[in-house]
Amino acid sequence: MDPIIVGFVSGAAAGVIMGLLSDILFRLKIFKSSLLVVDGAFFFRTLKLQGTARLIYAAGLFIHLITSGVFGALYILLSVLGFSATESVSLAAISIYVVLLWLSMLFVALPVAGEGLLGRKSGPLTWFEQLILHVIFLFVYYSCLRALLV
Repeated sequence: MDPIIVGFVSGAAAGVIMGLLSDILFRLKIFKSSLLVVDGAFFFRTLKLQGTARLIYAAGLFIHLITSGVFGALYILLSVLGFSATESVSLAAISIYVVLLWLSMLFVALPVAGEGLLGRKSGPLTWFEQLILHVIFLFVYYSCLRALLV
């Protein structure tokens, strides 16, 4: 399989698990927000449309699937361009990449989605919730890459 496709599939798989875990922990009232709701609500708000709860969840899952897949493919693309070796998937390199994704989530994506800097509108520990989710993303993404880039 083409490495870029492997990156996309691995990122999408990690993103779906990350999104579903976020939603489960939100429903259990452990987390203060759900990535799926944040993404879906932002989508409908941007289009100035009203979405039902199901449509918000569906849009959020789709958006999270696509963005995670794109970020997964981007890592492989950067690797191919010489920043890392795709043949030997490096946990250290992927960890640095995921830390950059986490920081961009806190300082770019959440503010753009209306959640404020570090996601403070959702709660004071959103940064930590996002850290946990990104660690999960890291290990699922890394595991998928290791399994598929053989």
